[in-house]
Amino acid sequence: MRVLYYDCFAGISGDMNLGALLDLGVDEGHLREALSQLSIRDEFELSVSKRNKMGIEGTKVDVILKEHHHQGEHHHHHHRHLKDIREIINGSKLSNAVKQRSMAMFVEVAKAEAKVHGKTMDEIHFHEVGAVDAIVDMVGAAICLEYLQVDRVLASSIEVGSGFVKCAHGTIPVPAPATVEILKGIPINIGGIDGEATTPTGAAILKANVHEYSDKKQFQIMKIGYGVGTKDFAIPNVLRVYLAEDEKKCVADYVEDHQIILEANIDDMNPEWYGYIEEKLFEGGALDVTKTNILMKKGRPAVKLSVLTSKKQVELIKKILLLETTTLGVRQFDVKKIMLKRQLQKVETKFGPISVKQAIFNGEVIKQKPEYDECKKLAIKYNIPIRKVYEAVNNGGKDE
Repeated sequence: MRVLYYDCFAGISGDMNLGALLDLGVDEGHLREALSQLSIRDEFELSVSKRNKMGIEGTKVDVILKEHHHQGEHHHHHHRHLKDIREIINGSKLSNAVKQRSMAMFVEVAKAEAKVHGKTMDEIHFHEVGAVDAIVDMVGAAICLEYLQVDRVLASSIEVGSGFVKCAHGTIPVPAPATVEILKGIPINIGGIDGEATTPTGAAILKANVHEYSDKKQFQIMKIGYGVGTKDFAIPNVLRVYLAEDEKKCVADYVEDHQIILEANIDDMNPEWYGYIEEKLFEGGALDVTKTNILMKKGRPAVKLSVLTSKKQVELIKKILLLETTTLGVRQFDVKKIMLKRQLQKVETKFGPISVKQAIFNGEVIKQKPEYDECKKLAIKYNIPIRKVYEAVNNGGKDE
């Protein structure tokens, strides 16, 4: 089993996470190209460089706001609602998987901010976490995690720091209230660092993506990456990540995961609503959504709406189903999902590089599928049938 492990001995922030994943081997060009799909691409620049913290070299990422946007739209940057974030992410040409991961992180922050301020998620104004740099941090995290194609994400207990920090609401204690709310139920360390070690953005990245927290590192380390932070502490301000193989949890080339299916039979809802509801479900963390035509008692035609999701997101998915559809209840099933190992490769074709998702069995690639959005983009660019792009990939990138 391919594992990504977050070693948060000095906490985590959005920029440290991007630096660590790039240092681990995520292609910088891939990240830049994907981020350019956002409508806010003209509002920022990404600076990537090698830095050293107390003798440890790693990658430093800075999101630099462009001056003309920063001065003229300062208020806009720091006062975005969840619907604004949703429009930015869903309005892009990023893959559905990246959009889902990104929204899952922002939903974690929205839930925490709503709880702290006594408001609903839709009423919350995003301040620090709604600024352009945080949008880049979270969407960038989703892009990098999808690129790595790991089977599980693990993390150590999280150092949150101590003392006080200034923010949009004034001077508040560390950890910040939103950070504490996000990290409920997650093992943390308090006081190991004088200052804010973990930000709400960093906490949300972990909360939305980590499957298990443990300080035991029982795996075979393949690669190590360091993301360099901005602050100076008594210990190195770096985030360490491992790419590893956990042989004990791997059965041949299969990967097992426990997920949940939620279902509802609906016979009294406007069919036009399904598209909207499906978008909401994916934004809430649904892994798959299907609609099956069925016949209910007395011959009534209906739709069985089925949603596959993780245990982390099940409560939010339930809420969406109960509030957005006409159903009065949902059925819940625990399921075990068995998957082939996967990896993401770049194939060079005469039309340009294309990402290809490959399935592995007995150490060999037995299936592969080009990323549709990238093929579509090249088909439009060169005004050719999309099948020509697929043929170029399946031909191994060689010219015909």
